Amino acid sequence: MAAPMLRLGFPGRRWALTWLDGGSRHRSGSQTGPTSNWARRQSSVAQPSLHTAQKPRKGEHKWAAVVGLEIHAQISSNSKLFSGAQVCFAAPPNSLVSYFDASLPGTLPVLNRRCVEAAVMTGLALNCHINKKSLFDRKHYFYSDLPAGYQITQQRLPIAANGHLTYCIYLGKKPSQVTTKTVRIKQIQLEQDSGKSLHDDLRSQTLIDLNRAGIGLLEVVLEPDLCCGEEAALAVRELQLILQALGTSQANMAEGQLRVDANISVHHPGEPLGVRTEVKNLNSLRFLAKAIDYEIQRQITELENGGEILNETRSFDYKLGCTMPMRDKEGKQDYRFMPEPNLPPLVLYDDTSLPRGADSQQVINIDQLRDMLPELPSATRERLVQQYGMLPEHSFALLNEVGLLEFFQNVIKETRTEPKKVTNWVLNTFLCYLKQQNLAVSESPVTPSALAELLNLLDRKAISSSAAKQVFEELWKGEGKTAAQIVSEQQLELMQDQEALEKLCQTTIDGHPQVVMDVKKRNPKAINKLIGLVRKASHSRADPALIKKILERKLSL
Repeated sequence: MAAPMLRLGFPGRRWALTWLDGGSRHRSGSQTGPTSNWARRQSSVAQPSLHTAQKPRKGEHKWAAVVGLEIHAQISSNSKLFSGAQVCFAAPPNSLVSYFDASLPGTLPVLNRRCVEAAVMTGLALNCHINKKSLFDRKHYFYSDLPAGYQITQQRLPIAANGHLTYCIYLGKKPSQVTTKTVRIKQIQLEQDSGKSLHDDLRSQTLIDLNRAGIGLLEVVLEPDLCCGEEAALAVRELQLILQALGTSQANMAEGQLRVDANISVHHPGEPLGVRTEVKNLNSLRFLAKAIDYEIQRQITELENGGEILNETRSFDYKLGCTMPMRDKEGKQDYRFMPEPNLPPLVLYDDTSLPRGADSQQVINIDQLRDMLPELPSATRERLVQQYGMLPEHSFALLNEVGLLEFFQNVIKETRTEPKKVTNWVLNTFLCYLKQQNLAVSESPVTPSALAELLNLLDRKAISSSAAKQVFEELWKGEGKTAAQIVSEQQLELMQDQEALEKLCQTTIDGHPQVVMDVKKRNPKAINKLIGLVRKASHSRADPALIKKILERKLSL
């Protein structure tokens, strides 16, 4: 049985919370609402790099926007960063709390090796310099979901720094118009998460759940190299794919495993940067893009109306589609950073500095982790293009949907159909059905084996393309029938009797003299109409190519 939730009462005081599915570290502000799964819903927000007001005046200077991001990714680990308490999403409140997590006197932190390895692998994948010596610090602030009164982080000397992330962005409406951009990474640091506060306005009380307290986080700080919401969303999506490929974080935004803070300012090109605002706890890529673009336009409008931009923290209200002020930063809180006295410097090694005879379980070898890096998304996309001859935009689509690449590769293994046709079926038919019913790939009633069997029937010309779509629709019902059984039951096989097909074509010719006359006049649409009439008479069981061949012979075309 779960321990009871800690309860703090605040009579007469109204509390607000920026909500995340997994909770929020930042407490005041408007509600952000439910998250959006990027695996199912890709952002379509697009803005140019230079912004103007809604009604630009003649001779008016354009504005340039500057956007930097701080991204918090929950590390995939069975236990927390400094304690042995288990990590489990949606566990009963306060059921996964160690003495250290509750900050009982005398408890000491013990660093989780898995979290360190995850940080090093992420740094290597993001082209960072890995510091062989890094330090832990205490960041002091007082809130009820932080029992110790401080957070252990890496402010002064993080585990990784000076990297870069490459991502792709569409230049126009055509998917083929893709360009590559790079955003610099200032640093990657290890830090512990706080607990979760649940505010009950009706009863004027706050409930505290410490299950999340002490979970390991990777904070990835991006330099302000971005200029709009679309760029930010695409950069974060690429980072999300990298983390998932590495296995260092599941990066599921719906469960609060990836949270983004955006720093935004505007200025005239060639002039000093403007005052920035920070939009906290953006918990979906769609909200991230919308919040940034709204904040850019808000600042431009404010400045053009003679106002000034405050250095403040804001939240995004998804219902209103706008950012709202949370707190002013002019009286900035002093976090009183200090070295963590209970943790020694974190020392890493490589092949050249590894002590002779060192126990591999007691040290972390950077070069060994580099050799363990899996294929990263950019390399996977390049391989797909080269191996299967697919278009670059198709490789992006396969990776952007969780589980879709694995589904595609399993179909390829079980069918002789050429990869381009498999790609077409997976992206245009299979994915379309998923989107219509808002399903994940793992929830699909059609398995890779079932689709492969259907494509094999199509490849052998046992069925027509239209019949194949009918079979797929039946497979989607999930009644347990195979493609072959459906074809047999509904008599969808292509006509193999040449003589019967010859008679059918002749009957159609005799019954439609006007269409035949149009065909002989070289009307390109007429021959297609005649083919359609023959197929209709055959209940779509005749091969269009064979019909066309017979008709052309009979009509001496």
